[in-house]
Amino acid sequence: MLTDIEIAGQAKMKNISEIAAGLGIDSEDIEPYGHYKAKLSEELYRKLENKPDGRLILVTAINPTPAGEGKTTVSVGLAEAMGRLGKKAVLALREPSLGPVFGIKGGAAGGGYAQVVPMEDINLHFTGDMHAITSANNLLCALIDNHIQQGNALGIDERRIMVDRCLDMNDRALRNIVIGLGGKVNGFPREDSFRITVASEVMAILCLAADLGDLKKRLGNILIAYDLSGKPVFARDIGAQGAMTALLRDAIKPNLVQTLENDPVLIHGGPFANIAHGCNSLRATKLALKLGDYCITEAGFGADLGAEKFCDIKCRIGGLRPDCAVIVATVRALKYNGGVPRAELAGENIPALERGMSNLRAHIENMKKFGLPVVVAVNRFATDTQKELDALFECCSKAGAPAALCECFAKGGEGGKELAELVCSVIDKAGENRFAPIYDTALPIKEKLGIIAREIYGAKDVSYTSQAERSVAAIEAMGFGDLPVCVAKTQYSLSDDPAKLGRPEGFTVTVRDVRLSAGAGFIVALTGDIMVMPGLPAKPAALGIDCDSSGHITGLF
Repeated sequence: MLTDIEIAGQAKMKNISEIAAGLGIDSEDIEPYGHYKAKLSEELYRKLENKPDGRLILVTAINPTPAGEGKTTVSVGLAEAMGRLGKKAVLALREPSLGPVFGIKGGAAGGGYAQVVPMEDINLHFTGDMHAITSANNLLCALIDNHIQQGNALGIDERRIMVDRCLDMNDRALRNIVIGLGGKVNGFPREDSFRITVASEVMAILCLAADLGDLKKRLGNILIAYDLSGKPVFARDIGAQGAMTALLRDAIKPNLVQTLENDPVLIHGGPFANIAHGCNSLRATKLALKLGDYCITEAGFGADLGAEKFCDIKCRIGGLRPDCAVIVATVRALKYNGGVPRAELAGENIPALERGMSNLRAHIENMKKFGLPVVVAVNRFATDTQKELDALFECCSKAGAPAALCECFAKGGEGGKELAELVCSVIDKAGENRFAPIYDTALPIKEKLGIIAREIYGAKDVSYTSQAERSVAAIEAMGFGDLPVCVAKTQYSLSDDPAKLGRPEGFTVTVRDVRLSAGAGFIVALTGDIMVMPGLPAKPAALGIDCDSSGHITGLF
């Protein structure tokens, strides 16, 4: 059996200019990065401004197992299947972070015969967007410390600096550090920290900015610190936004690549869904809606995280109205949610599957709360038995969500035709679009959090630490209480406790702190033990990745 990278290596890729031409994009509107990837010009947006939007399909999932269950693979396979059916579809995905690539999860370009290529480039440096975001973030940090060193005219309180440095790598040793040691010439010693690039506010801003002008304004709105009297200090107060925008001038442009079957894909931006808002850039999604009759986009992790944030944050900011939600479910993930250890997931276990299906029902119900028609994509694995598949399809039927078997990993677009036909049929029959976010942003912060916790997680209540209470009060006092809420929470459970699998009941979500991301335009609520700088596992994926003397890379997955 071929590995993902071996399958990708056999791909017959088309020159990126051919992919662009298939979308009606002129050569002057693509900026090639080699033969098989390109950025799309600012002028293209203006050319397509009056073109009607296509239909928007959101792909989400149940709560995953630690190994991941193939949501991106299904998204890619659905796009390939649409192509085989003669539908003009454009896929919009997030860019992979180097942290998971070299950690435990691997890459994020799909798998098997449902991949986006060139997968080595996409999973590694790609077009440099991650590096540009890292540089812009760290420039801001350098300017803050330099401002303090050069006299601190703004009176910044060094104990209340709100911006971390960042690195697109899992490196737990950098979570908490001390900087400025070595005497006066090296600045003022203070505690600092690093977060992974995809959890930075600069990443969130890039993914929600409408254009360069909006990007610059949002960067200037980053809350960087408080002064000694307790007043907020923003990035614009130290004049950082211009240089930061210069570093991100090219990074804001979406990247065009292709599937193994030469279908068009826009990959742009990559915020994590358990820490940030978990969606590809708004610009890429809007462009895909103009370029195709269907835009297929993905939100990170389960529907309680990425899909909720897609609906309540991204759609609200961008004026998007999705037409359908596809929930990816697997037999093995549902058995895991039913209490089966990871090492025993290959064995048939109908009772555990039935217990775990409570998780799927919760996600179906949640997506319907946004007014969305729901389709379940059953991502088939070789270990699934017919009895297990029959039980899963019966569950979907009783929950009022039509389901289709998806075998894209093994068969590419051919294995996704049933799903593609079902999605198109559901959209055609849906009638008037009834999509709506689940809360009004004008509500107080704690009321918005309460709605998310009760309606999406199924919590009984929300509790707040004294620090969180103070933060909520401070944010509302500054006039930012009317922003949407982005909850940082474990992906493995509907609750804030990763050990509570299935559909937990009667639990309380504990908010330990609340932070303002004024540039991104949302409020971040930190729950559980979520960390903004992950660590590497005992056996990092990096140990299996190699490159020979000819430049041939192996071990990526």
